[in-house]
Amino acid sequence: MGPVHSLSDCGAVILAGGTAVRMDGVDKASVELAGRTLLAHALDAVVDAGETVVVGDPVPTERPVTFAREEPTGGGPAAGLLAALDAFVRRPPLVALLAVDMPRVSPATFGRLLAAGAGHDGALLVGADGRRQLCGVLSVPLLDAVAPRPEFRPGLAMHRLLSLLDLAEVPAIGDEARDVDSWADLRDLRERLEES
Repeated sequence: MGPVHSLSDCGAVILAGGTAVRMDGVDKASVELAGRTLLAHALDAVVDAGETVVVGDPVPTERPVTFAREEPTGGGPAAGLLAALDAFVRRPPLVALLAVDMPRVSPATFGRLLAAGAGHDGALLVGADGRRQLCGVLSVPLLDAVAPRPEFRPGLAMHRLLSLLDLAEVPAIGDEARDVDSWADLRDLRERLEES
């Protein structure tokens, strides 16, 4: 990944098409935290991106985005990411990737990811438990190089798609790596926001 200094040089992909099994199948993008939807929080995190593609069903947004879906729907985050790359009007050299259920990620998070990814194929945010998160910056030409044919994309694990890329790991700060996988997670985040 060459030197990229801001998100304006990147496209952004928000993964919002998951099944939310532990939340009774609710549309996570529309779930509210601090008076705004999780999708609105995610779009704030990539506000400076040149173009944004949201993988999920179309919903109202505060600013223009392109909506895309993997084929078939429910194919998983890796299939969603690859479908999103095909939806850009102008294919970017880098993509900022973010799961819609990570509302504490900010533009500063992506600033650190961009800095860390210089000299690598990208960078991913890593939680305190050492797990890589669905938040990072990735080289689009290298994703194109490792992407399987469309018929092999449904169910493809993200770690398998990214396994051939040299990715820097960036430790999360504060609640950046916290995601909303359950109603309990949402309640916990709400309480933490009220306390701060």
